[in-house]
Amino acid sequence: MIHDSPQSQKTVLVVGCSDSLVKNEVSTVLSSWRLDCARDNEEALALVEKSAFDLVITDEASSGREDVELLRRIRLVRPHTRLIIITDRSTPADVIAAMRAGAFSYLTKPLSTGALEEVLQLAIELPACDDAIEVLSGTDAWIRLSVRCDVSTANRLQQFVREFLDLPEVDEDKVATASREMLLNAMEHGGKFDPQRRIEIAYLRARQVVLIRIKDPGEGFSLQENLETAANNPPDDPMRHLKHREAQGIRPGGYGILLARNLVDELFYGEKGNDVLLIKYINK
Repeated sequence: MIHDSPQSQKTVLVVGCSDSLVKNEVSTVLSSWRLDCARDNEEALALVEKSAFDLVITDEASSGREDVELLRRIRLVRPHTRLIIITDRSTPADVIAAMRAGAFSYLTKPLSTGALEEVLQLAIELPACDDAIEVLSGTDAWIRLSVRCDVSTANRLQQFVREFLDLPEVDEDKVATASREMLLNAMEHGGKFDPQRRIEIAYLRARQVVLIRIKDPGEGFSLQENLETAANNPPDDPMRHLKHREAQGIRPGGYGILLARNLVDELFYGEKGNDVLLIKYINK
């Protein structure tokens, strides 16, 4: 195994460099990084074997499956290299394989507005991480994950969720946002944002419905008795939860459950209060 050597300047390797939008986005967001190009995945692997890169970005000339194979081969010599997959040929199985192999992120063209920029910003902010997202089981329709209890993992997971569920545009943002809000809620209240703790989250994509179940390691709570959430504010006191949070020394917030309820069709908590089920019916 080749050991990565420390470098004063961060480096990014872009495969293809034929897409000016991708190259320009990388050059802008990672302006302080050195940018190198490779013609294809084989040349990218050869370059990575010679010297360490902090980040590798593929292009649409290869499929998601081929890019996952590139990642596996890179990891044999550079186990902490982050790889962002950009492709125009993808399946849910490819997305699952990418998560299993430890891809940093996964995007299918055409890229949604700001998607690549968000992922690149995360690449700047986060250290290389290999176990933040673990696939416990996965099929084309149903995936179950164990995720590390921190905000950065929730942010990374959101893009994988979009790719795996492959929803109509009208539903995609709603489901991804609701999922993230409830995951953050579980991380904060159940996991106490302790990166040593894990949250279990499952996604089921059926023909006309998406189900998301999130289970945290906490003791649970009673939603009906919780005064910290805006979901329980009475009509004549819409700011009650903020006053309660301030009195308890809790940060401003408490809108996650209310927001998620407005984005999905149904939301249910389990008896203990440490697991929640979100249901979104798909518009045809």
